[in-house]
Amino acid sequence: MKLLVAVKRVIDYNVKPRVKMDGSGVDLANVKMSMNPFDEIAVEEAIRLKEKGVATEVVAVSIGPAKAQETLRTALAMGADRAILVTTDEEVEPLAVAKILAKIAAEEQPGMVILGKQAIDDDSNQTGQMLAALLGWPQGTFASKVEPSAETVNVTREVDGGLETVQLKLPAVVTTDLRLNEPRYASLPNIMKAKSKPLANRTADELGVDITRRLETLKVSEPSKRQAGVKVGSVDELVDKLREVGVVG
Repeated sequence: MKLLVAVKRVIDYNVKPRVKMDGSGVDLANVKMSMNPFDEIAVEEAIRLKEKGVATEVVAVSIGPAKAQETLRTALAMGADRAILVTTDEEVEPLAVAKILAKIAAEEQPGMVILGKQAIDDDSNQTGQMLAALLGWPQGTFASKVEPSAETVNVTREVDGGLETVQLKLPAVVTTDLRLNEPRYASLPNIMKAKSKPLANRTADELGVDITRRLETLKVSEPSKRQAGVKVGSVDELVDKLREVGVVG
């Protein structure tokens, strides 16, 4: 079974994003970028399935600028076999990403598509669901456990009330949650080997996908700063303070 894994280049999760002075978006100039953490979990799960003998090939896919090759090389260093970069300097919305992934899935014919449940830059949580709809495949979202067999895959999902296990007929789309696994660090020998692994370049036009934006960002602003707390000397004083701000009557 072939596994297709989608990865996205985002601001490193350790970096505090800065909003542009004109409020038009987030400033990406001279900012450290890395693989979306949820996608990193997806890559790790695909590699583990290959190590178990469930999968025969892991193909990593990314949509973004030429620098996204670095993100794909990270996936290759972790253990992916080859990579595909759909190059564009435009910001691509989840629906366009899903359409591109659907085209690639039609070409590659994977048994499963694995991707992070959301990207930490826009937090849309839409691409996996849209991809499943476009392909007409079953989906298992927010996966904390993935157990594939010959024709089906059992996915344990994290839901509001606890855990839910669904059985999906393959091929299927699976989106990963935080507790699925702990991604490995790429070793230096594997980083060197990744440089010689195949990485194909494609374009959205070549795939016949229109990536024109359908959403308009009106304004981006930082969250309001948290106000300083107030110390009180007794429960009675606490109740009085709460009454002052209208929390209690």
